[in-house]
Amino acid sequence: MPLLDRISGHFQASAQTKLNAAEALAPAIEQAARHMVHCLTQGGKILACGNGGAAADAQHFASKMINRFEQERPGLAAIALTTDTSTLTSIANDSAYEQVFARQVKALGQPGDLLLAISSSGNSPSVLQAVAAAHTRSMPVIALTGRSGGGLAEQMQEDDVFLCVPAESTARIQEVHLLIIHCLCDAVDSVLLGVEE
Repeated sequence: MPLLDRISGHFQASAQTKLNAAEALAPAIEQAARHMVHCLTQGGKILACGNGGAAADAQHFASKMINRFEQERPGLAAIALTTDTSTLTSIANDSAYEQVFARQVKALGQPGDLLLAISSSGNSPSVLQAVAAAHTRSMPVIALTGRSGGGLAEQMQEDDVFLCVPAESTARIQEVHLLIIHCLCDAVDSVLLGVEE
């Protein structure tokens, strides 16, 4: 296949995956945004975690909350659990890598806070442990995943929101995750700034 056709195919596959996800996930994304607004307006904070590309997504989300998305507003309380290398490496070295987010959730998380857990496969052990820790702290979870949802699907509780991208390709799942994060940021701002219709 010519390279130009491959590139065009990626654009088409990405667009189709996003359209499929919009149809399947829009109501759950709205629910997740309302959970975030409730958490933030009640004095809570959002903790975010993931590995690899999902770690970058967690940091991207936190930066948009703390600084701004597309409108000026006061900073919102969010922490990416992926950024403190001293904490991450000490936990991985002294305990196990699977605990790098869970120990932070146990130390920083409070009832009324919220965990944004991101894993394309839904099977990342460190993310699964973070979700379990959040539940022990009475923190609801918003899970971003794909494929069948993996172990994350099995961990979901009544107050959680499960956002599973209907795709198998990791690249397509990650592309939709970024779009979902932008939708969440926009929705939170729309509610908080009073521009919601």
